[in-house]
Amino acid sequence: MRSPKDKTKKLYDHECDCGGWVGCSIRDRELIQVTKTDYVALEHVPIGVCGKCKAHYYHASVLAQAEELHRNGARREMHVPVGQYVQAG
Repeated sequence: MRSPKDKTKKLYDHECDCGGWVGCSIRDRELIQVTKTDYVALEHVPIGVCGKCKAHYYHASVLAQAEELHRNGARREMHVPVGQYVQAG
């Protein structure tokens, strides 16, 4: 019998559009864009990452959780400073 972790890894086991291979990576924290200007952070989330071009792939269940978190609010929030890059010298 497969563990849930094995099942999750299988979701990302496919070829990327660039010809590379997408493997599963578990991220401690991943920012996912849910609207044009809003992001949510999911912790310990499985994502697919292409070994060649580094493209990220999210399973529909991950996106559904991100959208639900955005709609219903989070258990906690983190504030991220935002600034504009100024080229030196």
